[in-house]
Amino acid sequence: MSAAGTRLSSGLASALPKGRSPLAHLLHALNQPLTGLQCSLELALAGPHSTKHYVGALREGLELTCRMRVLVEAIRELADAQPSNPEKVATILLDRLLLTTADELEPVAKENGVRLKVATGGPLAVRADRDRLEAVLFRCLESGLSLSAKKTDFQVSAEEDQSSASITLCWTEDTVPEYSPFSRQELGLLIAQAAWEQSGGEWTGVRAENRKTCILRFPLVADRQTLSAVGGPQ
Repeated sequence: MSAAGTRLSSGLASALPKGRSPLAHLLHALNQPLTGLQCSLELALAGPHSTKHYVGALREGLELTCRMRVLVEAIRELADAQPSNPEKVATILLDRLLLTTADELEPVAKENGVRLKVATGGPLAVRADRDRLEAVLFRCLESGLSLSAKKTDFQVSAEEDQSSASITLCWTEDTVPEYSPFSRQELGLLIAQAAWEQSGGEWTGVRAENRKTCILRFPLVADRQTLSAVGGPQ
């Protein structure tokens, strides 16, 4: 894998072509393996070949089909995504939700050989659909952990940044996954980004050497007195 290929694989979730939605980007990406499969089948039928040739064509076709299946699954998830239900929007503490999500994924981090480290500042009250944000945070952390190198730290921090809650995820990248830049892990991060932005947040991705950083921002509630009205664990 070339250096350029490595940069592309790590930047999929933050380097979409300008003006192109994630769904349109994946539909465009689907064209490559689909065309490859068609060409492979046409060549196999072009004339008599050796058994070895046919076996090779079948293997290539199977690989291209696997790539298409991963893309189609991601496309379907993006297409089926629904906007937040206004009736479910309420004031929640994003920092508590992050801590709860991280606790759920601690066994996954240990299994992957990654040290999950979480730090939060003061309470971060936001207006959002709790279930939706919880699912997005889970997908973010799960995807990041799956892309992390073993025996490294996956660092998560949450703090107030002016009028926004800011969550920073930072990890050391593992080797480039199969089917990159459209691997299941990388597509999971892309889907999480789309859902976060659809919920009203902002997403920024940065890569330096083999370190990947994602910064997730979400507007804080305007009335800080609302904090006193948020009771119990969120």
